[in-house]
Amino acid sequence: MKKINLIECTLRDGGYYNNWDFDRRLVQNYINSLNSIGIKYIEMGFRSFQSKDFKGPNWYTTDSYIKSFKIPKKIKIGVMVNAYEIISHKNNLKKTTDKLFVSKKHSRVDFVRLACHYNELQKTLEVAKILIKKGYQTAVNLMQITERSNKEILDAGKLAREAKINILYFADSLGSMNNKHIENVVQTLNKNWKGDLGIHTHNNLGLALSNTVVAIKEGVNWVDSTVMGMGRGAGNAQTEYLILELEKYKNKFKNNLSLLKLIEKSFKPLFQKYKWGPNSYYYLAGKFGIHPTYIQEMINIKLDENEMLEGITQLKNYGASRYDVNLVRSEFQKPIKLQKGEWSPKSKIKGKEVLLVTSGPNLLQYKIEIENYIKKYKPLVIALNSSSCINKKLIDLYVACNPLTLLSDIKKIKKFNKPIVMPKSILSKKIISKLNSSKILDYGVGISENKFEIYEKCSSVPKLYTVAYALSVATSGQAKRILLAGFDGYGSEDRRTKIVDNIFYLYSSNKKAKKLLGITPSSYSFDTKSVFAI
Repeated sequence: MKKINLIECTLRDGGYYNNWDFDRRLVQNYINSLNSIGIKYIEMGFRSFQSKDFKGPNWYTTDSYIKSFKIPKKIKIGVMVNAYEIISHKNNLKKTTDKLFVSKKHSRVDFVRLACHYNELQKTLEVAKILIKKGYQTAVNLMQITERSNKEILDAGKLAREAKINILYFADSLGSMNNKHIENVVQTLNKNWKGDLGIHTHNNLGLALSNTVVAIKEGVNWVDSTVMGMGRGAGNAQTEYLILELEKYKNKFKNNLSLLKLIEKSFKPLFQKYKWGPNSYYYLAGKFGIHPTYIQEMINIKLDENEMLEGITQLKNYGASRYDVNLVRSEFQKPIKLQKGEWSPKSKIKGKEVLLVTSGPNLLQYKIEIENYIKKYKPLVIALNSSSCINKKLIDLYVACNPLTLLSDIKKIKKFNKPIVMPKSILSKKIISKLNSSKILDYGVGISENKFEIYEKCSSVPKLYTVAYALSVATSGQAKRILLAGFDGYGSEDRRTKIVDNIFYLYSSNKKAKKLLGITPSSYSFDTKSVFAI
């Protein structure tokens, strides 16, 4: 029976929740705790090229960062690289790899894992050879194994054997595998691959630990875990549980009291803040083969239960096993380059009063008065989502800009015989094809930090929130003034209130901004008047 090698990768996989920005004291205490238990392999993070948006030190995991900690000699330090970063770089594989890694004799890094998709495997294996020559123990981690046929899995084992890499890993990236799937993949890989084999599991179906144990029984001798399962989406096999399962093998872990203390002091507060782990949405994502980052992003942008379920249904039909950054744009996404649309809002708005309506509870309370106001004064009515209670016949336009929110709303919008204003440049052809193209008014959008830039056929907004986009559309159209109904707010302590309030502040600071007036009660900081008094 082979000894099982455990790679503890909290600082890498857990970073999907805190932007790889772990407190230094936590990192040192974490290293000390794992060392006291007898865990030998620690993956301290990714190693990546510079990112345009903020990411913490465990995204880069530089040699200088690693050396700033007191690391016991017995500990083996590792990093993961998204192989695509090297493969897609403008320089050749050798020069690009040299930019990320010096020779092993000058680095505290002991092992490197290269994460790749099947279509990247051959070039990734070439990178692995370069790293092995530099002196690093190197693993190739084949992602989304559930998307591969048995033949492709057989071929992957053969290619890895021919490349003579140190370890071949496979990842249940979508968290959709059960015990039988695990058995099949291990048995298939082992037909051509006879070396060390590893597994990385995700917990969408609550099977991360069980699948890991089954893989070990089938011959896998490298396994992953994270403290409290902290990892992307539903998380991973929990270290505190897996070390107990490994006691029946040749592993002799010491008393895990230090880990339990670390959990109580440092990781429980993180869990309270970020709430990782399995839930019904991740479970459905696992069942439908949906990339977990979509679920994480939908939770981040605070979709309600119905929107979540509708979004998951649409993602299932969309075929969303691979994460598409252009499909999800929340406040955490990097800037989007401004691209001009084809439609000018002036054709419908110029000189008119614009009423923006959304779905806050106060809108329902004042529904009759608002509808009477629309009938009497004829403002141009723009709805920010399909669930507004205002009579649909009184709505002139719908606006949408967040692709994921649009997916969850698309069935309702299709039923309305009204135009929808949206930025085609950031939407996939699949989304656009689900709508009546003759009803789409293409007004372009971009994201530029902390400011509005409003033009005739496009605008840059500080956040890809529908309210920011709608304000830009109305302003570009040269509205006389902008009324707001149903913008209740989320309460003074909710982070969303602060984000949206800042959008209103940045808008009002723009030279082109129109006068804003709320006509239903709101906790936001724009002026309000009763609908009875305007």
